[in-house]
Amino acid sequence: MTSERERTHVALLRGVNVGAHNRIAMADLRATAASLGWQDVATYVQSGNVVFTSAEQDAGELARALEETIAEHVDVRCGVVVLTREELQQVAAANPYPHETDPKHLHVVFHSRDPGPDTAATLAVAVERAQELGGRDEATLVGRHLYLRTPDGLGRSRLASELTRRPAADAPVGTARNWATVTNLLALLEGPPPG
Repeated sequence: MTSERERTHVALLRGVNVGAHNRIAMADLRATAASLGWQDVATYVQSGNVVFTSAEQDAGELARALEETIAEHVDVRCGVVVLTREELQQVAAANPYPHETDPKHLHVVFHSRDPGPDTAATLAVAVERAQELGGRDEATLVGRHLYLRTPDGLGRSRLASELTRRPAADAPVGTARNWATVTNLLALLEGPPPG
């Protein structure tokens, strides 16, 4: 049974507050989420991370509702991936790179659904190309989420560049977060709500 002091879900927005487009204030995002009847709403950093409590358990329905409400009230169109607290706990527990001590060098791409067969093949080709170019990056697909280790930093990652340049034809909507964000969101889900 869920404690009254624990939030139940996290919503991850894709592509907001990067550059001049898709700008959304976190106060507006919190108000938008609350307008859906979600409770214990809190945001974390400016990249569009919302933790909240909802009786609705269908992650796809929660994501669709937030996408539509943001588009209607804030005039921003963005993809949204929603996970339950338990799903985020599983993501943290399944980390294939526990030896990476710098949380800015480890990222998770959260997908809205299971990737198709082309995604794994595209990933294997991208890893091979990046290694041929001298990259030290590693990537592992676990379920519907992609773990990406970038020891030289994400901005200098040959693998990230390859994946961005040649996405799989069947790739689902996805949004990346570094490991520091993952662990901080998990702490917010497990901690007391605001107020």
